[in-house]
Amino acid sequence: MSGSMKAESKRSEYSGSPVPFAFFLALFLVFLVLAIIYFPYRSMRPQEFLMPVLFGTIAFVALMFLPATVAINKEWEEAIILRFGKYKRLVGPGYFFKWPVAESLLKQDKRIITLDVSRQEVMTKDNISVTIDAVVFMKIVSTKDSLVNIQNLWNSVMKHAQTTMRDVVGNVELDELLARRDQIADRIGKIVERETQDWGVDIISVNLQTVELPEDMKRVIARQAEAEREKRAVIIKSEGELTAAENLEKAVQKMSQQAMYLRTLSSLEDISYDQSNTIVFAIPMDMAKGEIMGMSAFATANRAKKAPGTRKRGEKT
Repeated sequence: MSGSMKAESKRSEYSGSPVPFAFFLALFLVFLVLAIIYFPYRSMRPQEFLMPVLFGTIAFVALMFLPATVAINKEWEEAIILRFGKYKRLVGPGYFFKWPVAESLLKQDKRIITLDVSRQEVMTKDNISVTIDAVVFMKIVSTKDSLVNIQNLWNSVMKHAQTTMRDVVGNVELDELLARRDQIADRIGKIVERETQDWGVDIISVNLQTVELPEDMKRVIARQAEAEREKRAVIIKSEGELTAAENLEKAVQKMSQQAMYLRTLSSLEDISYDQSNTIVFAIPMDMAKGEIMGMSAFATANRAKKAPGTRKRGEKT
């Protein structure tokens, strides 16, 4: 219901009566006919030419005003009509009629406008100087408000966007500015739109184009990024070693002493293909402990077997 009422009011605003054009056209034709009728074709007395000249002059003036009663807007334009300096109505694309002298018009472009916010040097919250610029995309939504409520609309919006950009960037730290550029740009756009809502404009978006840092700060950030990459590499390497150690521990729990010995021999075989290398292979003591204990037990058993024979030979003698 509200949409149909708005459309109807829009049509009523756009509707322009052809009365001015018809009035001056009729005035021209009437006084032209009167000039022809009162023209003295046979008499040459000057006083008889007064009325035809007067009628002809009025017809000529009406003819001169006739084009001024018609004006044309392009497809992307709207205009407001001021009658004796006071707002009268809104007119849209196409031709329309107005009263010359008494009425004047002001046109407005309804297309999306791009405003470049000039480069500004701003101090961030952590006292780092950055150079930043932006671009504002906006559109006229109320032709009357944009022409009546504000003078030099585009320059005013650009100056307001500059001030807002300095305020917002000055309240954030450098890391936040570099990591959350889109959120900061949205915040700037919302503030500008709220402050300019009475100007008849709609702020479509605000984009931060360039954030330029000092050269020494660029070097510091590069060193920080390199340290972060080295940190991640060390963490990944240590996690891999931890995983390998856990897997080896599980394998040791499942393998016996002989299996570990065979695994050691297999590792030696795998790395001994190149004869030009000297390989020093450290064997853990717990791995050799079983062999040493076995050899010791074997020697003890042999001595025990030999001991009874020696005693028997002693007894015979």
